[in-house]
Amino acid sequence: MAEKRKKGIVKRGGWEIAKKVLKALPVIGSLFTVGFAGHDIKKKGLVAGAVHVGLDATPVVGTAKNVVEIFTGDWIPDKADKPQTAPGTPEPVQPVSNAKQMQNRER
Repeated sequence: MAEKRKKGIVKRGGWEIAKKVLKALPVIGSLFTVGFAGHDIKKKGLVAGAVHVGLDATPVVGTAKNVVEIFTGDWIPDKADKPQTAPGTPEPVQPVSNAKQMQNRER
């Protein structure tokens, strides 16, 4: 169990841990949380992001939550990533079998 926590801490970048530590400070944490509210909502989705920001902005609850999240990871997971396609690019075309080509030629 302790090894899992250590991997979780090491796995995160320094910036993620710095954000958690700054959010854990009572007054500075609330300002920092409000500053990153848009990013968190975009990353987690509207409802989950709003709950995440609301908990982080609450002084005592947000401090406790962020201290625990430093060791355990996020309680509210990020939304699933959608496959990236460039705007304006057509969908990939499926190859047509020879039988279908012959049927289309006869018409």
